[in-house]
Amino acid sequence: MTAVKDYTIHLDDKKRITLRGAAYQYYNVKEYDNGCIMLEPRELTVPDSISARTLEDMDRAIRNFRIKKVSPAVDLSDF
Repeated sequence: MTAVKDYTIHLDDKKRITLRGAAYQYYNVKEYDNGCIMLEPRELTVPDSISARTLEDMDRAIRNFRIKKVSPAVDLSDF
């Protein structure tokens, strides 16, 4: 079964989603091509650590900065 849509929804302040007795504020929604809709609760938490991939990206950015491999300066004078 292939997901047609995959997105996150959440309850607003007036609890306007047609979910009676919702236990969570955020849900991941998957709509399948056969008409099936799957809701999975999501709890937003602060990660325990920075992923290895993010650390590698940060190292690469600093390395490029040091060898002056950077984009041109952005002119913010209009703001």
